[in-house]
Amino acid sequence: MAPVLLLIDLSKNLLAPGAVPDAAKVSAVIEGLLARARSAGALVIHARPADGPGAAGPPGGPEESSRGTLHRGPADEPVVEWEGPHAFAGSGLAGLIPVGAEVIVAGAESEGGVRATALAALDRGHRVVLVRGAHASHRAGMARETEATLRAAGVVVVAPESVTFEPGGGPTDR
Repeated sequence: MAPVLLLIDLSKNLLAPGAVPDAAKVSAVIEGLLARARSAGALVIHARPADGPGAAGPPGGPEESSRGTLHRGPADEPVVEWEGPHAFAGSGLAGLIPVGAEVIVAGAESEGGVRATALAALDRGHRVVLVRGAHASHRAGMARETEATLRAAGVVVVAPESVTFEPGGGPTDR
């Protein structure tokens, strides 16, 4: 089974230049992951808080032009909106990710939605991979702190170049 790429809270205002440390670098790493996932035909899911940026309208609608989901792709890529501490809360996300699938996580708000969603995916029995350099926080140093916390919980933290979207060919911790 191929890994699933789960993009957490990637709204335009959170990864706009200067919004978070290294926003341009984080965005470039995510774009690379997206290109590889789409090329491999992997499932890509966009998740955002129901009350967050762009929530006023449908993905791709006029309200999304300045505040909505960054990196929005083909219409067949699901967008879920969650209500609660993580992307599985009230969103239907659990029904989109196949049982036993590896979940590759990237996104904004490292210490918030990224951390909580990665832990929730672990609790659901998924192997969870967090990509170094593909998540961000408004607080300097928080991305590394989040990586350490998640690694201690069982999340695999990897360099972007080690991520593949081949069935059974997930990255190893490095």
